[in-house]
Amino acid sequence: MKRTKAPFRADHVGSLLRTAPLKDARAKHAKGEITAEQLRQVEDREIETIVRKQEEVGLQLATDGEFRRSWWQFDFYKDLDGVEMYTVGEGIKFAGVTTKAESVRVIDKVGFSTHPHVDHFKFLKAHTKVTPKMTIPAPSTLHFRQGRGSIDKKTYPELDAYFDDVAKAYRGAIRAFYDAGCRYLQMDDTAWSMLCDPGEREKSKGRGDDPDSLPARYAAMTNKALEGKPADMVITLHSCRGNFRSTFIASGGYEPIAERLLGEVKLDGYFLEYDSDRAGGFEPLRFLPKGNKIVVLGVVTSKSGKLESKDAIKRRIDEATKYVALDQLCLSPQCGFASTEEGNVLAEDEQWAKLRMIVELADEVWGK
Repeated sequence: MKRTKAPFRADHVGSLLRTAPLKDARAKHAKGEITAEQLRQVEDREIETIVRKQEEVGLQLATDGEFRRSWWQFDFYKDLDGVEMYTVGEGIKFAGVTTKAESVRVIDKVGFSTHPHVDHFKFLKAHTKVTPKMTIPAPSTLHFRQGRGSIDKKTYPELDAYFDDVAKAYRGAIRAFYDAGCRYLQMDDTAWSMLCDPGEREKSKGRGDDPDSLPARYAAMTNKALEGKPADMVITLHSCRGNFRSTFIASGGYEPIAERLLGEVKLDGYFLEYDSDRAGGFEPLRFLPKGNKIVVLGVVTSKSGKLESKDAIKRRIDEATKYVALDQLCLSPQCGFASTEEGNVLAEDEQWAKLRMIVELADEVWGK
């Protein structure tokens, strides 16, 4: 049965390949050749174009493609109270490539006052005929990769107060987006999936954290952030193993965290990556409670332009139904097409072909 509310049978994670005019404008702005206002005008025009494209391929939702951002996460975090962006010695290492040498750190009490992303959502909402979807990073990801060392010890001698303040900041953000008209909000996360990778767990210990305690802490913090969520607002979480220039960081199935994430965290849905063997099997989906919670299967990869076989995707969906009802499933790419402005290694027409195929598959599997 087709869904009339988010997440939709045919959905997507949010980020889209930056267009040539946008890349050119951002490069010129970085060199001081155009003003911030001139860059914004290009962003506006290009966002309008990709919103129309999402509508044309048949999606019931549209995002702004994260076209105003360089990073999927840091551009949001840096405008929270008490958080700053800074230059680090080395970027994040992926499989064979490394990101820009930037990160964020907590220098004062974390809070939410105002945020430019709220205005970004308002622009999106004003320029689409379908459901406008806002994407922001999850609260747990502000902590995990940066670790204890990134949090000022004078401000937060104990982490309990830090986690409480982050939850309160997110409650403020959720309310601000809701008041701006947002009814579909997605939080993007790498922390939960990284906790399924033994190597990443060891790195967490090296940053001064206890990976065994983090799932419980992240679940509690997320639930506190969701307290008071309006009933007519859908909030989902996308769990990612890393996505930069078509590479990754983590491997490992969801079994170590599935019972807590799917069963205890009070989200409306989960975008789970299932495009490769690195994600393990569908068995952890047995922890999804029967009822209204949704799992969006990311069985179509955003890391390459090769179009998957429809029959192969249908077989994957059938496999998942051994553990969760078909009515509680939807379909999407496993991640965004451009988690950072550099984008994955595929062409724009390949990106749109994948999204169009997902719409067609959703109609074939669940009906128009």
